Amino acid sequence: MPGYKIIDGKWHHATTRTGPAKIRHRAFAAATQDRLTASFQGSSLSPDEALRRDLRKLRARSRQLCMDNDYAKKFLAMLQANVVGVNGIRLQAKTTWPDGEVDEDDNKVIESAFADWATPDNCTVTGRLSFRDAQRLFISTVARDGEVLVRHAADNGRLFRHGYAIQIIEADHLDENYNVQLRNGNRIVMGVEINGFGKPVAYHLFTRHPGENAYLWGGKHYERVPANQINHCFLCERPGQNRGVPWMHTAIRRLNMLGGYEEAELVAARIGASKMGFYTSPDGAAHATVDSMADTGTEYDDRDLIEEAEPGVFHELPEGMGFTAFDPQHPTAAFADFTKAVLRGAASGLNVAYNTLANDLEGVNFSSIRSGVLEEREQWRVLQGWVIEQFCVPVYRHWLASALLTQALPLPAGKIDKFKSVIWQPRGWDWVDPLKDESANEKGLANGTKTRAEILAAKGKDLRETFEQLRYEQQLAAEYGININQPIQMGAMTNDPNNQDD
Repeated sequence: MPGYKIIDGKWHHATTRTGPAKIRHRAFAAATQDRLTASFQGSSLSPDEALRRDLRKLRARSRQLCMDNDYAKKFLAMLQANVVGVNGIRLQAKTTWPDGEVDEDDNKVIESAFADWATPDNCTVTGRLSFRDAQRLFISTVARDGEVLVRHAADNGRLFRHGYAIQIIEADHLDENYNVQLRNGNRIVMGVEINGFGKPVAYHLFTRHPGENAYLWGGKHYERVPANQINHCFLCERPGQNRGVPWMHTAIRRLNMLGGYEEAELVAARIGASKMGFYTSPDGAAHATVDSMADTGTEYDDRDLIEEAEPGVFHELPEGMGFTAFDPQHPTAAFADFTKAVLRGAASGLNVAYNTLANDLEGVNFSSIRSGVLEEREQWRVLQGWVIEQFCVPVYRHWLASALLTQALPLPAGKIDKFKSVIWQPRGWDWVDPLKDESANEKGLANGTKTRAEILAAKGKDLRETFEQLRYEQQLAAEYGININQPIQMGAMTNDPNNQDD
C-alpha cells in the first residue's frame, strides 16, 4: 500500500524525509520571528489588562514631563489655545416654534441664564472656575492623564443657585487595582462597575486623593457613584476599553531622552567654553607631587596645581611643568539636525505640527506652512467636536434640568425638549492667505457652494451675531451721517493735502 509500511506485523503510515528539514515561513513577514525581531514580541493582552499594569506609571511620567519638559508644556498650551481658545466653546440656543420659525425670545433667555451660570461663582463646586476655565482644565487634564471624571452635582438650589455645579476629578480616584466580580453579575474593572454588556453602571471612587498623606493613614475607602452622575471622558482606542491612555504615551521616552541629551550638551558646552587644561610633568606622571619636585629646591603642594577656569585669566606654569589643553567641542555640529529629527517624531506622536511644537519656522515657505497649518487645524476641529460631545452637551443638559426646576431659567419645564435645541460654537481661525481665501469664498457664495453661516463658522463667528453687529453699525453711521459703504479718503481728513504726516 503506497505511503504505508509493515512494522511488527501491522500497517503504519510511512513518513520519509529526504534532504534537509524545510523552514516553515509565516504568511506575513511582520510575524516572522528571527534574530532581528527577538525583542519585538508584541502583546495579546486585553485593553484593560494592558492598562492595569502600566497606567499608573504612564500617568506619572506624563505628569513629570508636563512639569519639567518645555515641549510637553507647550503641547498642553497648544491644546488650550486651539481647542478652547480665548472665548471658550460658546453656547448658542436654536429653539424654534412649531412652524419652524426661530424663537428669538427664548433663545436670549436661555443664553443669558447659561452665561450667568458659567461664571466662577456658579459653575464649579469650588466656586473658583468659570465654564471657560473648566474647558481648559478639562482638555489639559485628559491629555496629560489620558482621562478625566466630570461629576454632576445637583442639590435643588440648596448649595448652588442654579441647583447644579460640576466637579472635575482626577483619574487617580479610580483605583486601577480594584477588580471584583459582583454577585449581581456586574464586574468592577479598574474601579469602573460595568454590566454584562460592558456598559458603565457606577464608579467606585476614592473618597480622598491617593496621593494625600491622609490617605496613607486612613486606608482605602470607596464611594459608589451612579454612572448618570459621572462623565468618564477618554479617547477610546480599542473596543472594550474602560480606562484612558495619556495622549503623549508614544512620545514620553523620546521627549525624556531629548531633555537629558540637551542637558548633557549644555553642560559640555559650558565646560568647553571655559577652555580648561591639565598640568603635566616631564616624566609623564599624572601630577607633580612634593617628593618628585623636592630636588628643585621648590616645594609644591598638589593643591597649587589645581586652578579654576576664569575667563580672560592666565596663570604662570610651575617650573618644569607642561600644560595640556582640554577643549571639548560641544555642542556637536549635528546637534540641531538631531534635535529636529527627535522633535519631528515626538510631534507625530502628539499629532501636532513640528513647526508649531518646536517654534521653528526656519526654511519654511508659504506653501508648506499653509499645508501644515490646514492639516493641523483639522485635528483641532476633531478635538473640538469631541470636547463638545463629551463635556459641553452633558453639562448643558444637566444644567437645563436643574435650572428649570429651580427657575434659575424662567421658562416652562414642560418644554425641556424644545430647549435642548442648541449648538456649540468653538473658536475659529483667520485665513492663512486672506486675499485668496476671501476671493474663494466670494466665488463659493456666487456659485451657491458655500453659505455665509459656513464661512463665518470657520472663523468662529455666528451669523446672527454678525448681522446684528452690522445692523447696529449701519444705524450708528446713519446717526452721524456717515456712509460706511463708501471707502474713507485719507486726503479728506486734513485741510492741507500736502501734509503727508496727516
